[in-house]
Amino acid sequence: MNLVTGRADIADLDAFVEDLGAVGDEFDCAVQAFDADYVLGEAHLRTAVEHADRAFERGENVARERAVEILLYAAGRRQINRALRMGVGEGETDAVVVVHSPDGDAESERDAAEEVRDLLDLASAETDALAADRIDAEEVREFFDVSDAELDATDATLADLVRERVALLDVEK
Repeated sequence: MNLVTGRADIADLDAFVEDLGAVGDEFDCAVQAFDADYVLGEAHLRTAVEHADRAFERGENVARERAVEILLYAAGRRQINRALRMGVGEGETDAVVVVHSPDGDAESERDAAEEVRDLLDLASAETDALAADRIDAEEVREFFDVSDAELDATDATLADLVRERVALLDVEK
């Protein structure tokens, strides 16, 4: 898995998604963009990728496309329309793009990640989209349905609880 991070200016969301799909097709990789405001670190996305891969291997995937399955796991939801809130939207946004070769082809992942960087024109954008202190914890808690009682009942971090949501999707199927 490769991650491309930076501030993106998306004028046309449909065209952007189509361009990401074309990069994925060219390099035989899943390419999925996320609004960085909902990503709780690399481990969050790595866990989502691992679970999506496992779902495809077992024939238990909900989505036809691996990139969408990754989105579902990362969002901790089975409904695509609800998971899309975690995706990027039009306008300027801090983005994290997952580039993943299900065959483990590191060269394809690197080449696809470079294409995504070029597509987003991130060379001039400076941002640490994965910094833990940049998220709005209240908004993340609302999105992932993490209550005060749940936080009070454990020593786990918010990131830990979000990764638990990712893993629990397998149980909820």
